[in-house]
Amino acid sequence: MSGLVVERATPLCQLQDAGRFGVRHLGVTQGGALDWVAMGWANWLLGNPLGAPVVEVALGGLRLVCQRDACLALAGADLQARLDDQPLAPWRHFAVRRGQVLDFIGPRLGARTYLAAPGGFLAPAVLGSCATVVREGLGGLAGGGRPLQAGDTLDWRGAAPVAREMPAALRPDLAAPARLDLVVGAQIGGFDSRSLFDAFNADWTLDTRGDRMGVRLQGPVLDYRGEGLVSEGIPPGAVQVPPDGQPFVLLNDRQTIGGYPRLGALTLLAQARLAQCVPGERLRLRARDADSAQREHRRYLERWRQV
Repeated sequence: MSGLVVERATPLCQLQDAGRFGVRHLGVTQGGALDWVAMGWANWLLGNPLGAPVVEVALGGLRLVCQRDACLALAGADLQARLDDQPLAPWRHFAVRRGQVLDFIGPRLGARTYLAAPGGFLAPAVLGSCATVVREGLGGLAGGGRPLQAGDTLDWRGAAPVAREMPAALRPDLAAPARLDLVVGAQIGGFDSRSLFDAFNADWTLDTRGDRMGVRLQGPVLDYRGEGLVSEGIPPGAVQVPPDGQPFVLLNDRQTIGGYPRLGALTLLAQARLAQCVPGERLRLRARDADSAQREHRRYLERWRQV
């Protein structure tokens, strides 16, 4: 018997995990949960490995029918989740019974939420991961990169979960203004002084043009005056500036090389926060050095071992 049946979904409802690594030299991108922090907490709530397969729900539009009793967990955005018309808050585990309906209506706070099941949802590993990457036709329930759609069944075989309570103080504050740390890159010196001032002192607005490959920022025009570039490898969170001067941030499903000049790359924690921004939301960029960003990242990972 399956655990959940998909009654309704959008292309933004996908099976994700920590992503696939060790294959970028083949031109294969990593995929994986855009908000790895929320994914990790959803799995932590059930005692799962932090990167176990979850359902990433972006902006709502998903309805699931429960086929058996279980304990599930939810972390990330408040998408007005409801269990049989009863509100269901994120950052917690919850019990479901056979026949109940789990609905994700739409964003109230944040953009993406993550649904976890005991041991992680079952799906074949393709190049070491079940992460859905539609453009490359990889991952997902059948391995071909298809998002969830009506009629799909989701199952798991994990043991009874080690249900945990997440301390309220550790829940990311998605209502706070987004301040995204950026480690400056090799081409930073090619931008004129006014552009560099504006990049880190002006507000940016998240454009409606965006997907899991990348999102565009609207704001002051950045002027690059350096030499032309040969395409090179690009990391997740890279902030590229095309000729129109409006930067875009490359995300998990990005191409593996690119030739536009870069301001640098968002830290992993900043990438998770960006994943929770909705179109039209304002944000700021903050310059950060690599050493302090790495120390902050290690401190954050330590939280999962301390709680």
